Amino acid sequence: MQDLELLGVPGSPYTRKMLALLRYRRIPHRMIWGSHFEPLANYPVPKVKLLPTFYFPSAKGKEAVVDSTPIIERLEREHADRRVVPDDPLLRFIDRLIEDFADEWVTKAMFHYRWHYAEDAAHAAPLLAFWQNLHLAEGPAKTSSQAFASRQISRLYVVGSSQQTARVIESSFERLVGIMDRIIQRQGFVLGTRPSAGDFGIYGQLTQLVWVDPTPARFVAKHSPRLHAWIDRTDDLSGLETGQWTDRSQIHSHVNELLQEIGRVYVPFLFANAKAIQEGQAEFETRIDGQAWSQPVFPYQAKCLAHLRQEALSLSADVRHTLLDLFKGTGCEPLLADF
Repeated sequence: MQDLELLGVPGSPYTRKMLALLRYRRIPHRMIWGSHFEPLANYPVPKVKLLPTFYFPSAKGKEAVVDSTPIIERLEREHADRRVVPDDPLLRFIDRLIEDFADEWVTKAMFHYRWHYAEDAAHAAPLLAFWQNLHLAEGPAKTSSQAFASRQISRLYVVGSSQQTARVIESSFERLVGIMDRIIQRQGFVLGTRPSAGDFGIYGQLTQLVWVDPTPARFVAKHSPRLHAWIDRTDDLSGLETGQWTDRSQIHSHVNELLQEIGRVYVPFLFANAKAIQEGQAEFETRIDGQAWSQPVFPYQAKCLAHLRQEALSLSADVRHTLLDLFKGTGCEPLLADF
Protein backbone atom coordinates (compact mmCIF):
# COMPACT_ATOMS: atom_id res chain seq x y z
CA MET A 1 0.00 0.00 0.00
CA GLN A 2 1.22 3.49 -0.85
CA ASP A 3 2.30 5.62 2.12
CA LEU A 4 -0.08 8.44 3.00
CA GLU A 5 1.51 11.84 2.31
CA LEU A 6 0.95 15.09 4.16
CA LEU A 7 2.33 18.61 3.84
CA GLY A 8 2.87 20.78 6.90
CA VAL A 9 5.19 22.83 9.08
CA PRO A 10 6.40 22.24 12.68
CA GLY A 11 4.75 25.49 13.80
CA SER A 12 1.29 24.30 12.77
CA PRO A 13 -0.56 22.76 15.75
CA TYR A 14 -2.81 20.84 13.37
CA THR A 15 0.20 19.37 11.55
CA ARG A 16 1.56 18.23 14.91
CA LYS A 17 -1.86 16.84 15.85
CA MET A 18 -2.15 14.71 12.73
CA LEU A 19 1.46 13.57 12.59
CA ALA A 20 1.26 12.28 16.17
CA LEU A 21 -2.06 10.59 15.39
CA LEU A 22 -0.58 8.80 12.37
CA ARG A 23 2.32 7.61 14.50
CA TYR A 24 0.02 6.27 17.21
CA ARG A 25 -2.19 4.52 14.68
CA ARG A 26 0.87 3.09 12.89
CA ILE A 27 -0.42 4.29 9.53
CA PRO A 28 2.47 4.38 7.04
CA HIS A 29 3.06 7.97 6.01
CA ARG A 30 5.53 10.41 4.52
CA MET A 31 5.85 13.85 6.10
CA ILE A 32 6.60 16.64 3.62
CA TRP A 33 7.87 19.72 5.47
CA GLY A 34 6.80 22.83 3.62
CA SER A 35 3.83 25.04 2.82
CA HIS A 36 1.68 26.31 -0.01
CA PHE A 37 3.98 29.31 -0.42
CA GLU A 38 6.15 26.99 -2.50
CA PRO A 39 3.79 24.69 -4.47
CA LEU A 40 4.79 21.05 -4.79
CA ALA A 41 5.36 19.88 -8.35
CA ASN A 42 2.90 17.20 -9.46
CA TYR A 43 0.72 17.59 -6.35
CA PRO A 44 -2.86 18.92 -6.47
CA VAL A 45 -3.67 22.23 -4.80
CA PRO A 46 -6.48 22.11 -2.19
CA LYS A 47 -9.47 24.40 -2.57
CA VAL A 48 -8.51 26.02 0.74
CA LYS A 49 -4.77 26.20 1.42
CA LEU A 50 -4.57 24.93 4.98
CA LEU A 51 -1.99 22.87 6.83
CA PRO A 52 -1.68 20.03 7.07
CA THR A 53 -2.76 19.08 3.58
CA PHE A 54 -3.20 15.33 3.09
CA TYR A 55 -2.71 13.72 -0.29
CA PHE A 56 -4.93 10.66 -0.47
CA PRO A 57 -4.60 8.26 -3.40
CA SER A 58 -7.42 8.71 -5.91
CA ALA A 59 -8.47 7.61 -9.38
CA LYS A 60 -6.70 10.73 -10.71
CA GLY A 61 -3.54 10.03 -8.74
CA LYS A 62 -3.78 12.25 -5.66
CA GLU A 63 -6.55 14.10 -3.87
CA ALA A 64 -5.65 17.12 -1.69
CA VAL A 65 -7.69 17.16 1.54
CA VAL A 66 -7.62 19.58 4.49
CA ASP A 67 -9.41 19.93 7.88
CA SER A 68 -8.20 17.54 10.54
CA THR A 69 -11.54 16.36 11.97
CA PRO A 70 -12.99 14.92 8.72
CA ILE A 71 -9.55 13.50 7.93
CA ILE A 72 -9.61 11.65 11.27
CA GLU A 73 -13.09 10.32 10.41
CA ARG A 74 -11.80 9.11 7.04
CA LEU A 75 -8.83 7.40 8.66
CA GLU A 76 -11.22 5.71 11.12
CA ARG A 77 -13.13 4.25 8.17
CA GLU A 78 -10.08 3.21 6.18
CA HIS A 79 -7.86 1.82 8.97
CA ALA A 80 -9.28 -0.58 11.57
CA ASP A 81 -6.43 -0.80 14.09
CA ARG A 82 -5.84 1.48 17.08
CA ARG A 83 -8.83 3.75 16.52
CA VAL A 84 -8.95 7.12 18.27
CA VAL A 85 -12.73 7.60 18.22
CA PRO A 86 -14.67 5.52 20.79
CA ASP A 87 -17.43 3.16 19.67
CA ASP A 88 -19.63 4.13 22.62
CA PRO A 89 -21.84 6.97 21.30
CA LEU A 90 -21.69 8.80 24.65
CA LEU A 91 -17.89 8.81 24.71
CA ARG A 92 -17.79 9.56 20.99
CA PHE A 93 -19.79 12.76 21.46
CA ILE A 94 -17.66 13.86 24.41
CA ASP A 95 -14.54 13.18 22.37
CA ARG A 96 -15.85 15.27 19.47
CA LEU A 97 -16.64 18.12 21.85
CA ILE A 98 -13.16 17.99 23.41
CA GLU A 99 -11.45 17.86 20.02
CA ASP A 100 -13.57 20.80 18.85
CA PHE A 101 -12.69 22.76 21.99
CA ALA A 102 -8.99 22.17 21.34
CA ASP A 103 -9.14 23.03 17.65
CA GLU A 104 -11.31 26.13 17.96
CA TRP A 105 -10.79 27.53 21.48
CA VAL A 106 -7.35 26.42 22.73
CA THR A 107 -5.95 27.65 19.41
CA LYS A 108 -6.91 31.15 20.57
CA ALA A 109 -4.36 30.77 23.37
CA MET A 110 -1.77 29.50 20.89
CA PHE A 111 -2.27 32.47 18.56
CA HIS A 112 -2.59 34.95 21.42
CA TYR A 113 0.61 34.05 23.24
CA ARG A 114 2.63 33.85 20.04
CA TRP A 115 1.74 37.34 18.79
CA HIS A 116 0.42 39.33 21.77
CA TYR A 117 3.76 39.47 23.60
CA ALA A 118 6.80 41.10 21.98
CA GLU A 119 9.20 38.43 23.30
CA ASP A 120 7.14 35.60 21.87
CA ALA A 121 6.61 37.33 18.52
CA ALA A 122 10.33 38.03 18.17
CA HIS A 123 11.04 34.38 18.94
CA ALA A 124 8.44 32.94 16.55
CA ALA A 125 8.90 35.18 13.53
CA PRO A 126 12.33 33.86 12.41
CA LEU A 127 11.19 30.29 13.04
CA LEU A 128 8.22 30.80 10.76
CA ALA A 129 10.52 31.94 7.98
CA PHE A 130 12.89 29.00 8.35
CA TRP A 131 10.09 26.47 8.86
CA GLN A 132 9.05 27.46 5.35
CA ASN A 133 12.54 27.41 3.83
CA LEU A 134 15.76 26.38 5.59
CA HIS A 135 17.89 27.79 2.77
CA LEU A 136 16.92 31.45 3.14
CA ALA A 137 19.85 33.87 3.32
CA GLU A 138 19.99 36.30 6.22
CA GLY A 139 18.46 39.26 4.35
CA PRO A 140 15.46 37.47 2.85
CA ALA A 141 14.95 35.58 6.11
CA LYS A 142 14.73 38.84 8.05
CA THR A 143 12.34 40.34 5.50
CA SER A 144 10.17 37.21 5.60
CA SER A 145 10.20 37.16 9.43
CA GLN A 146 9.08 40.76 9.65
CA ALA A 147 6.34 40.17 7.09
CA PHE A 148 5.05 37.12 8.97
CA ALA A 149 5.05 38.95 12.29
CA SER A 150 3.31 42.03 10.91
CA ARG A 151 0.62 39.98 9.24
CA GLN A 152 -0.06 37.76 12.26
CA ILE A 153 -0.05 40.58 14.80
CA SER A 154 -2.49 42.51 12.60
CA ARG A 155 -4.78 39.47 12.61
CA LEU A 156 -4.91 38.95 16.38
CA TYR A 157 -8.38 40.51 16.47
CA VAL A 158 -9.68 37.81 14.10
CA VAL A 159 -9.35 35.12 16.77
CA GLY A 160 -10.56 37.47 19.49
CA SER A 161 -7.18 38.28 21.05
CA SER A 162 -7.02 41.87 22.35
CA GLN A 163 -6.20 43.79 25.50
CA GLN A 164 -9.86 43.37 26.42
CA THR A 165 -9.91 39.58 26.06
CA ALA A 166 -6.33 38.70 27.04
CA ARG A 167 -7.17 37.74 30.61
CA VAL A 168 -10.05 35.49 29.50
CA ILE A 169 -7.77 33.60 27.10
CA GLU A 170 -4.86 33.32 29.50
CA SER A 171 -6.98 32.30 32.50
CA SER A 172 -8.59 29.55 30.42
CA PHE A 173 -5.17 28.27 29.32
CA GLU A 174 -3.88 28.31 32.89
CA ARG A 175 -6.90 26.34 34.12
CA LEU A 176 -6.51 23.85 31.27
CA VAL A 177 -2.92 23.17 32.32
CA GLY A 178 -4.12 22.17 35.80
CA ILE A 179 -7.03 20.14 34.46
CA MET A 180 -4.81 18.19 32.08
CA ASP A 181 -2.22 17.60 34.81
CA ARG A 182 -4.89 15.93 36.96
CA ILE A 183 -6.36 13.94 34.06
CA ILE A 184 -2.93 12.62 33.08
CA GLN A 185 -2.12 11.64 36.65
CA ARG A 186 -5.38 9.69 36.96
CA GLN A 187 -5.24 7.63 33.79
CA GLY A 188 -3.09 9.16 31.10
CA PHE A 189 -5.56 10.54 28.55
CA VAL A 190 -8.83 12.44 28.48
CA LEU A 191 -11.04 9.37 27.95
CA GLY A 192 -9.03 6.54 29.41
CA THR A 193 -5.70 4.78 29.19
CA ARG A 194 -5.66 5.18 25.41
CA PRO A 195 -5.55 8.43 23.40
CA SER A 196 -8.61 9.80 21.63
CA ALA A 197 -8.96 12.41 18.91
CA GLY A 198 -9.51 14.92 21.71
CA ASP A 199 -6.09 14.15 23.17
CA PHE A 200 -4.40 14.76 19.84
CA GLY A 201 -6.32 18.01 19.44
CA ILE A 202 -5.14 19.30 22.82
CA TYR A 203 -1.64 17.96 22.23
CA GLY A 204 -1.35 19.80 18.89
CA GLN A 205 -2.07 23.20 20.40
CA LEU A 206 0.15 22.52 23.41
CA THR A 207 3.15 21.64 21.24
CA GLN A 208 3.30 25.31 20.30
CA LEU A 209 2.48 26.66 23.75
CA VAL A 210 5.08 24.47 25.44
CA TRP A 211 7.76 23.72 22.84
CA VAL A 212 7.85 27.03 20.96
CA ASP A 213 6.47 30.10 22.71
CA PRO A 214 8.42 31.36 25.77
CA THR A 215 5.63 32.91 27.88
CA PRO A 216 3.26 29.91 28.08
CA ALA A 217 6.24 27.53 28.20
CA ARG A 218 7.45 29.20 31.39
CA PHE A 219 4.00 28.83 32.94
CA VAL A 220 3.87 25.11 32.16
CA ALA A 221 7.45 24.57 33.36
CA LYS A 222 6.51 26.11 36.70
CA HIS A 223 3.08 24.56 37.17
CA SER A 224 3.06 21.21 35.34
CA PRO A 225 6.25 19.44 34.30
CA ARG A 226 3.96 16.38 34.07
CA LEU A 227 2.05 18.00 31.20
CA HIS A 228 5.31 18.88 29.44
CA ALA A 229 6.39 15.25 29.73
CA TRP A 230 2.99 14.11 28.38
CA ILE A 231 3.42 16.31 25.32
CA ASP A 232 6.91 14.88 24.76
CA ARG A 233 5.57 11.33 24.93
CA THR A 234 2.37 11.93 22.95
CA ASP A 235 4.53 13.06 20.05
CA ASP A 236 5.17 9.38 19.29
CA LEU A 237 2.85 6.79 20.84
CA SER A 238 3.56 4.12 18.24
CA GLY A 239 4.85 1.82 20.97
CA LEU A 240 1.93 2.33 23.36
CA GLU A 241 -0.35 -0.63 23.99
CA THR A 242 -3.94 0.14 23.00
CA GLY A 243 -5.40 0.63 26.49
CA GLN A 244 -9.03 1.07 27.52
CA TRP A 245 -11.73 3.71 27.29
CA THR A 246 -13.14 5.04 30.57
CA ASP A 247 -16.17 3.13 31.79
CA ARG A 248 -19.42 5.10 31.69
CA SER A 249 -19.74 4.71 35.46
CA GLN A 250 -16.47 6.62 35.92
CA ILE A 251 -16.78 9.20 33.16
CA HIS A 252 -18.34 11.97 35.28
CA SER A 253 -15.55 12.05 37.84
CA HIS A 254 -12.93 11.88 35.10
CA VAL A 255 -14.08 14.55 32.62
CA ASN A 256 -16.38 16.81 34.62
CA GLU A 257 -13.67 19.38 35.28
CA LEU A 258 -12.78 19.57 31.59
CA LEU A 259 -16.45 19.85 30.61
CA GLN A 260 -16.82 22.71 33.08
CA GLU A 261 -14.01 24.57 31.33
CA ILE A 262 -15.60 23.94 27.93
CA GLY A 263 -18.96 25.16 29.24
CA ARG A 264 -17.37 28.14 30.90
CA VAL A 265 -15.68 29.61 27.83
CA TYR A 266 -16.20 27.72 24.58
CA VAL A 267 -19.94 27.03 24.61
CA PRO A 268 -20.92 30.68 25.26
CA PHE A 269 -18.50 31.75 22.55
CA LEU A 270 -20.04 29.29 20.05
CA PHE A 271 -23.59 30.48 20.66
CA ALA A 272 -22.74 34.19 20.61
CA ASN A 273 -20.84 33.77 17.34
CA ALA A 274 -23.64 31.74 15.72
CA LYS A 275 -26.30 34.22 16.85
CA ALA A 276 -24.35 37.13 15.37
CA ILE A 277 -23.95 35.33 12.04
CA GLN A 278 -27.65 34.49 12.00
CA GLU A 279 -28.44 38.18 12.53
CA GLY A 280 -26.09 39.26 9.74
CA GLN A 281 -23.56 40.96 12.00
CA ALA A 282 -19.89 41.31 11.09
CA GLU A 283 -18.76 41.46 14.73
CA PHE A 284 -20.24 40.53 18.07
CA GLU A 285 -19.94 41.37 21.74
CA THR A 286 -20.74 39.03 24.59
CA ARG A 287 -19.53 38.06 28.04
CA ILE A 288 -17.33 35.04 28.59
CA ASP A 289 -16.29 33.97 32.08
CA GLY A 290 -17.92 37.13 33.40
CA GLN A 291 -15.78 39.43 31.26
CA ALA A 292 -16.39 41.41 28.08
CA TRP A 293 -15.52 39.70 24.81
CA SER A 294 -15.70 41.07 21.27
CA GLN A 295 -14.41 39.90 17.91
CA PRO A 296 -15.41 39.50 14.25
CA VAL A 297 -17.77 36.61 13.52
CA PHE A 298 -16.18 33.33 12.47
CA PRO A 299 -18.39 31.35 10.04
CA TYR A 300 -16.43 28.10 10.38
CA GLN A 301 -17.08 28.00 14.11
CA ALA A 302 -20.80 28.41 13.47
CA LYS A 303 -20.50 25.24 11.38
CA CYS A 304 -18.75 23.56 14.31
CA LEU A 305 -21.72 24.34 16.55
CA ALA A 306 -24.16 23.10 13.91
CA HIS A 307 -22.24 19.83 13.57
CA LEU A 308 -22.15 19.31 17.34
CA ARG A 309 -25.88 19.96 17.59
CA GLN A 310 -26.60 17.64 14.66
CA GLU A 311 -24.49 14.89 16.19
CA ALA A 312 -26.29 15.31 19.51
CA LEU A 313 -29.62 15.08 17.69
CA SER A 314 -28.56 11.78 16.12
CA LEU A 315 -27.98 10.17 19.54
CA SER A 316 -30.61 7.85 20.96
CA ALA A 317 -32.92 9.27 23.64
CA ASP A 318 -31.26 7.30 26.43
CA VAL A 319 -27.76 8.47 25.44
CA ARG A 320 -28.95 12.09 25.27
CA HIS A 321 -30.48 11.68 28.72
CA THR A 322 -27.20 10.33 30.11
CA LEU A 323 -25.29 13.11 28.37
CA LEU A 324 -27.63 15.74 29.83
CA ASP A 325 -26.99 14.37 33.31
CA LEU A 326 -23.27 14.51 32.61
CA PHE A 327 -23.53 18.11 31.38
CA LYS A 328 -25.59 19.29 34.36
CA GLY A 329 -23.87 22.23 36.00
CA THR A 330 -21.04 22.41 33.47
CA GLY A 331 -22.38 25.10 31.15
CA CYS A 332 -22.53 22.61 28.25
CA GLU A 333 -26.28 22.11 28.58
CA PRO A 334 -27.19 24.50 25.71
CA LEU A 335 -25.66 22.01 23.27
CA LEU A 336 -28.59 19.69 24.04
CA ALA A 337 -31.31 22.31 24.50
CA ASP A 338 -34.69 21.83 22.78
CA PHE A 339 -34.11 18.16 21.93
